[in-house]
This record gives sequence, structure tokens and C-alpha cells, in this order.
Amino acid sequence: MGKLDGQVALISGGARGQGEHQARLFAREGAAIAIGDLLEEDGNRVAESINDTGGQAMFRKLDVSDQSSWAEMVDATTEQFGKLNILINNAGILRNASIEDTSVQEYLEMIKINQVGVWLGIRAAIKPMREAGGGCIINTSSTAGLEGYPDSSAYVSSKFAVRGLTKVAALELGPYNIRVNSVHPGPIDTLMTTNEDTPRRPDGDIPVRMPIPRFGRVDEVAKMMLFIAADATYSTGAEFVLDGGLTAGRSLEVGE
Repeated sequence: MGKLDGQVALISGGARGQGEHQARLFAREGAAIAIGDLLEEDGNRVAESINDTGGQAMFRKLDVSDQSSWAEMVDATTEQFGKLNILINNAGILRNASIEDTSVQEYLEMIKINQVGVWLGIRAAIKPMREAGGGCIINTSSTAGLEGYPDSSAYVSSKFAVRGLTKVAALELGPYNIRVNSVHPGPIDTLMTTNEDTPRRPDGDIPVRMPIPRFGRVDEVAKMMLFIAADATYSTGAEFVLDGGLTAGRSLEVGE
């Protein structure tokens, strides 16, 4: 008996990284999975793998910044699985540059994908979730939606916006029994934040100076998503932080 038996979950950015692990975990817990991503080869691979191991999954190409693409994604999901219960707005991009070195075009591109893409996802999910009698929307923000980081003006702006948008959506959609929460990961070991030159300890973890002195793992994020979707039934408009203590505070060191 899975925690999500009979549920249908749509996961944007589900072709690899955090989204892939969320798709696989939710499938193991009984949900039918709709994977949306621009990475067609990887997305089809994940869906086929889930189907081959007894789950239910489909893939469709999704450009989260495009309203019509969202409409097609949601329609395909409800046509194949009959409903939509869970939406994870996971897709996003990260590019680092100072404000001075970021063009307006580069800034707006990140806003369009990370911020507008989440808004479009929420908007597309309202009708089918209302028809299903309720639902759960989880928006992937970041610790960059809680505090600032240098050389990340566009990313931080987009993630703060997702945090605020989540609260507005929670207020508007609560009467329809639709919960909306945001998740704020710290540094997570994915292709977005690491590469083959990233130093690792013998156990494979990436060391970092924080209370929990390592990068987070994708399975840890997936477990948080599952908790919100399946167990946190009285939480909406909330911020779920998994950051190894990154935002707990700072040590004050005096000296040059």
C-alpha cells in the first residue's frame, strides 16, 4: 500500500536531477506520473523505466515558460490518467553573474522560466484539481528565496517571487481544497550545482562549511516532497526548508 495510491502527479523538470528522483519515488508510492521537460530523451527514459518496473508514467515535452505548452501538458495528463492531484513545479535554471555583467535579456529569461513558469503551472492545474476535489501544489524555490547571494540577482529574484506567489496561491486556492507550499533546498548534489571537478570526500559527499557539512542529496529532496504531498495535510502557504542548516545563522569571525 503506497502513500500515493490512486493519485496522479505532474512533475516539471522531471527528466533528471531532483525531478527524476521525485518521479521515481512518487511512482514507488503508487502515483501515476506525468513527466514534463525539454529533455525528451532523458524524459522518455525515466518514463519507460518507471513503466518497466510496474509503475505508470508518461512523458511529454514541456516548455514551462509557454502557456500553450502547459495547457497541452495538463490535457495529456488528464486524458491518460483521468485527473490531476499533485503538481510539482520543479523546472528551473541557474546562471551566475554579477548585476553589472547580467544583460536585461539574461535576467528576463531566468524570470520567465523560474518565476513565470511556476505561475503558469499553478494556473493550468487549478481547473483539473478543482474537478478532482482538491490537490497539492509544491513549488521548488531555494534558500535563494530566503536570503541573498552575490552574483545571483536574477536567480534570487525569481526564487523570492516563487515564495511570495506560493502564499498568494495558498490563499486563493484553499477554498478548493488545494494546498500550495514552497520547498527551499540548500546546495544539492545535481548537475545544476556540481561538475566532475567538484571535490568530494571518500564517501562521495561534497564537503561544505555548514552545520551538516555536506551537500544535500536528491533523494532527501524527494522525501520532503513526498511528506508534503502525502502527510502535511494541514500545511499550506508554508516554507519547507532543507538546507543542512545553511540559513540557521552565521558565525562571526573578527579579523582580517
